[in-house]
Amino acid sequence: MQTGLTLIVSVLLWSGCRPATVQNVDKGPWWNEGVFYQIFVRSFYDSDGNGIGDFNGITAKLDYLNDGNPKTTDDLGVTGIWLLPIMPSPSYHGYDVTDYKSVNFDYGTMDDFNRLLEEAHKRNIRVILDLVVNHTSVQHPWFLEAQNPNSPYRDWYIWSAENPGYLGPWQQEVWHRSPQGDYYYGVFWSGMPDLNYRNPAVGAEMKEVARFWLEDVGVDGFRVDGARHLIEEGQVQVNTDASIAWFKEFTTYYKGVRPDAMAVGEVWDSSYVAARYPKSGALDMVFDFDASTGLLKAVNWKSAQPAYNVFTSNQQIGSSYLATFLTNHDMNRVMSQVQQKPERARNAATLLLTGPGTPFIYYGEEIGMTGTKPDEQLRTPMQWSSAAGAGFTTGTPWIFPHADYKTSNVADEAKDPNSLYVHYRNLIHLRMAHPALRSGAYLKVNSKSEAVYAALRVSDEEAILILVNLGEEAATDYALSLDAGLQPGSYLPKALLGEGKFARLTVSEAGGFSEYVPVAELPAGANLVLLLTKR
Repeated sequence: MQTGLTLIVSVLLWSGCRPATVQNVDKGPWWNEGVFYQIFVRSFYDSDGNGIGDFNGITAKLDYLNDGNPKTTDDLGVTGIWLLPIMPSPSYHGYDVTDYKSVNFDYGTMDDFNRLLEEAHKRNIRVILDLVVNHTSVQHPWFLEAQNPNSPYRDWYIWSAENPGYLGPWQQEVWHRSPQGDYYYGVFWSGMPDLNYRNPAVGAEMKEVARFWLEDVGVDGFRVDGARHLIEEGQVQVNTDASIAWFKEFTTYYKGVRPDAMAVGEVWDSSYVAARYPKSGALDMVFDFDASTGLLKAVNWKSAQPAYNVFTSNQQIGSSYLATFLTNHDMNRVMSQVQQKPERARNAATLLLTGPGTPFIYYGEEIGMTGTKPDEQLRTPMQWSSAAGAGFTTGTPWIFPHADYKTSNVADEAKDPNSLYVHYRNLIHLRMAHPALRSGAYLKVNSKSEAVYAALRVSDEEAILILVNLGEEAATDYALSLDAGLQPGSYLPKALLGEGKFARLTVSEAGGFSEYVPVAELPAGANLVLLLTKR
């Protein structure tokens, strides 16, 4: 029996259910039916040897992400990519924009980007851009003009003759002195002055920016940076009614430009608070920061309860509103948060990719890249191989990869059927093959073992039972029970992954079961996939 993977029991609801070949029918908006991959362009792949990742580098690696052929399984299988800021900026990260309608020359030309977009679309990969709406760079021409009190751009930013004296949401300085002696508001730091959305001209210009990228260029949507900070109401600086109202207006606008366009907001707050935005018609989704916290707690605490908390609340809120993830570019990487224990990273991947919500994967997460603060160390080059420079560049990388690139890299892990990379790849393809995993209802299954996570995903076509032994020891006393939710009958298990003899599952007239033990011993990190056919 293989170790280090997860038990997923696929339960077919009736003997005449649809064959697997027709289970890829989308049931909702495209963004709820796929898996996204987050890319920091500077660190993904360098095509010209100057040490900086670029558009042509991403184009060269598109077949790694998805080759466009649904019959192949040696690509990762993602269906969307989110590119961190690609617009001109004086910083390495790009979150202080100086021109909203151009691209960073470090990454190539607009023609290079258009080619990337065209090639991605050929492979059925959607592309969304980081849209920094809350603030600009201090070097943006708008702000340079705005320092003149008589400039028409003066009211595009927020000014005060004296320092109002109050601090920001995390007790940071938010009022910054200008060279002229007055003060401007910038919630993140002095190099990022906030735009003034009380001025209709600012909102109109940002809508025009969105139109440009959607209509003239052809991207598929946006990740909206710092959404909760958009409009302040006095000293209330997060999640104001005015912010939600503006994003509702913005959503109506971009849907008018492209009805199939999407936007996912960064609202770094509880999922209940964040969900106010899409529930109000403001943006399509928001990131589920509670999922990040809860899923990593589950694998580190070796307890299923934090994962149950995440997904039950996720269902109560509405999973179609939530973009789930483990980490992103602002957070210590998964492998570092799980004490570099591959089995925990593997379990976390399974929880993410079989749970409700739309999953986002940070580049390198699938090969177990490490990294802790400061931020630059979270954004190091993608580790493609054990060659010099991690296969990222033939030159000197803009920042050096972590030393573990010699063992944690795509080339080596692709050859190992038990690697974290292959596990991610299998899970993504599994999710895309089964509607229940993408949009099915979520049912918690009770287990006698605190360390055994068990849940059902149920759709009209199928039901899938996910079991993860989060513990470090084999589980024997983990009997499963469910009150209701399945079609009654008897199901004969057939192994799709793993091997052995498995107990028949009997579902009562009430649609539940009790004391079900698929296999006598569930090893730590067991890898079993059982198809239960009604007989």
